[in-house]
Formats: sequence, C-alpha cells, structure tokens
Amino acid sequence: MKNPIATINLNNGKKIVLELRPDYAYNEVCSFIRTAQKGYYNNFAIQRIVPDCWIDVSYNAFFRKDCQYFLPNRIAEESLGNIKVPEFGDVCFGYFSDTELTGTEFFFPLKRLDNLVGKCPVFGQIIEGLDELKRINKLETYPNPFECVEINVPRTPEIIVSVEIETYSETYPEPEKIIPDTLPSNWPVFA
Repeated sequence: MKNPIATINLNNGKKIVLELRPDYAYNEVCSFIRTAQKGYYNNFAIQRIVPDCWIDVSYNAFFRKDCQYFLPNRIAEESLGNIKVPEFGDVCFGYFSDTELTGTEFFFPLKRLDNLVGKCPVFGQIIEGLDELKRINKLETYPNPFECVEINVPRTPEIIVSVEIETYSETYPEPEKIIPDTLPSNWPVFA
C-alpha cells in the first residue's frame, strides 16, 4: 500500500508536497485527509510564524464549526512506542492537552523539537517544498498578542489556495473525534 500524498498549493504558485504517514499517526492522517477533502484548508492564510521554531497554519480551527474537535492522543500506541521526534521536514498536529490533540490544526517544525515528543504527533514528511518553508520562516511578521501566546502574523499573507489529496484508491475513514464541552477561547463561537 502506498502512503497518501497531499499537495499544498500556495498563492505564489509554489507547492509543499507531503507524504502522509498513517504508520506514524493513523487517526491524524484520517483527520487531515477528511478536512482537506472538504476544502477547509483552501483559501486560508497561514496564521503564525515563530521564527526558526515553527510555522503554524491555524490556531483557531479554521473558523469552521466542523473543525472544532479534538483527537485522542494515542501517539505512543499508534507508533508502537517508537515516537518520531518532530523536526524540520515533518508536519505535525497541534497539542491541546496530554489526552487531546487539535483535530485539524497542523504545523511545520523548523527545527528538532524534543519538547513536543508525545505531545504533537508527526503525521507526514515533506517530499517537496522545504525551500518554501525556509522562505516563509524569513517573512516579516507583526506581533498579535493573544492570551499570553506569542503570535507572529505574516505582514503579507501567505495563502493556501488548495490542498489536493491522492490516496491511491485507499479509503480513509472519518477520524475518531472528541467533541469538547468547552471550546478553547481562541475558537470562534457559532450561533
């Protein structure tokens, strides 16, 4: 079975291509595929750059009610105890708590992040587009303080135009989700 491929098309005509790794984080891959297939990553601006640390695509569930869920943190179980250390060239899901991961929010580490082992699962590797991450890392940003979290927003928006998924005819199910009773304060409220 071939691993699925995700192509992130950017507004400058460049792309970042990911080999998704269900062998590292199956439920997370399912969540990413479903979110991409529904078009929720399309036309979305990269929201946060922590220079030389990571590029965070979202910290607010993409302003969509359908993206407001968590995933159970089963990193140790899914990796059979061989947990991949997040590092440059990987793509990871975000951390929410020791038992929950963000359901749709992902980021690109710009260096080895030993402090995130067991917290932020690696669910894929970049097979094309590392130079784009290096370029995005160097963009001019402005601070947008939010609840004591450093958020550096690119002055010129970097837009994900679309995300294309190739599953090689494999079917990936809906992910196992945890719907929170209380939403994080940075997620939008829908009537």
